[in-house]
Amino acid sequence: MTLKTLPLGIIGILLSVAGLVGYSLRPDLLWPVTVAEGLGLLCLILFFILHFEAVKAFSSRRSTLMGANSLLMILLVVAILVIVNFLASRHSIRWDLSENQNFTLAPQTHRVLRNLPHEVKVTVFTREKDPGYQGYKERLESYRQASTKLTVEFVDPERQPKIAQNYGIFRTDTAIFESNGQTIRVTSPSEVELTGALLRISKEAKKRIVFLEGHSERSLEDKERNGLSSAKEALTKQGYEIGTLSLLKETAVPENTSILVVAGPQRQVTKEEQDRIQAYVDKGGHLLLMVDPDTQTELGPLLAHYGLGLGPGVLVDLQDRLAQGDLTALLVRTFTEHEITQDLTSAVLFPLSRHLTFDEQAGKDWDYVPLARTSPNSWAETNLQGRVVSLNENEDIKGPLPMAAALAPKKEPEEGKPRPAIVVVGNSTFATNAFFNFPGNSDFFLHTAGWLAEERDLISIAPKEPALRPFIPNPTQERTLLYIQVLFLPIMTFLTGIMVWRKRRRL
Repeated sequence: MTLKTLPLGIIGILLSVAGLVGYSLRPDLLWPVTVAEGLGLLCLILFFILHFEAVKAFSSRRSTLMGANSLLMILLVVAILVIVNFLASRHSIRWDLSENQNFTLAPQTHRVLRNLPHEVKVTVFTREKDPGYQGYKERLESYRQASTKLTVEFVDPERQPKIAQNYGIFRTDTAIFESNGQTIRVTSPSEVELTGALLRISKEAKKRIVFLEGHSERSLEDKERNGLSSAKEALTKQGYEIGTLSLLKETAVPENTSILVVAGPQRQVTKEEQDRIQAYVDKGGHLLLMVDPDTQTELGPLLAHYGLGLGPGVLVDLQDRLAQGDLTALLVRTFTEHEITQDLTSAVLFPLSRHLTFDEQAGKDWDYVPLARTSPNSWAETNLQGRVVSLNENEDIKGPLPMAAALAPKKEPEEGKPRPAIVVVGNSTFATNAFFNFPGNSDFFLHTAGWLAEERDLISIAPKEPALRPFIPNPTQERTLLYIQVLFLPIMTFLTGIMVWRKRRRL
């Protein structure tokens, strides 16, 4: 039997029908269906190639021109078109040509979609005229193509009010995530919102972040400039459970605490509290300590145990700062290679910071990584009386100086035991509501939380909404722009006008 004698046409049609039936019965088994449809398409194409002359001769007969052959040819062509369209719809290739790759999913999102433990149903209540409709449609289509465990349904609440009423929908552009008996509601089509919902709904237990209180720390509930409500909201969207703790009342940090945060204390942390924090870290806990300059926290003994120290004075940088603003408003662009900083693309604004020190002998068992540094044209100013304009080498400390550092033990912990980690930042203002949305600040904060929680999937996903990428000049660039805009361009315009006037006068 040769290839030409095989009934390829019949085999192709049977494979195509089998693929369609299989897909209608088990849409999750996509690869067997794809193989069947692909082989069916190949058989039909080979049939036309091998029997082209015969088909042509047969179809050219007058008796068959208007007969069954024409119907057969139509059916074969229709079958080929159906198969091609089916394969194209299930395996389409998309190109993202938007300026900021608005519809390209972040690597973190792909990891989350690959690791979904249960089926997730997403019901989007929106209308075509609503502002979020297109965003939900485009982005969730990318999600659906990346995971077979995700199903998406769009519901118009005006046309199907009963469904909206059952879900308690009172506004459009709302997405409901359902999985394993849990329900999460999202009101924005941004990737960080959607992936955050998948994270929260796919995890059996949430990581718990606890903020220390009792020393005039910054409040999680404060929505004013100095509060941390924006940081709390961002952490919640990343799938964390947030709480508070007073070690003046509790005798130990709870065992279910993933990260203990000390955010800008203004008053003394007692020795008993420091001992409890140290015991938590030594047992494998994770500590984020943000301490502002000119505060009487008395945290020296706790930090000294790990070789760390808080430097005196306030950091001043003539190079890396916010344009011609305050000399202490540092716009940090110098980062050390670390998991926390490896994906940072924007400068981090640290207003009014202090530097850190490290004693290699006392901290010989720890890996010390200075995450962020000032420029060489900086120093720690120990006397802020009056306007600071120059370095006093007798009193001040010359830069570059670290203002954020990460510590992890050099020795790997025993199997089954957590690995302790510490991050210390000489500033807490960068995480407040006034500065949290500044380019780089939220990323740095969320990257730090993700590293401390030992969950790479929870490290910040940069929003793919139209990006705001402002040009923030340093002092040298600002002076250059000033000279060009205020002096050079007006003078050139004036001279050009004089030349044109003289030339016309000679005519």
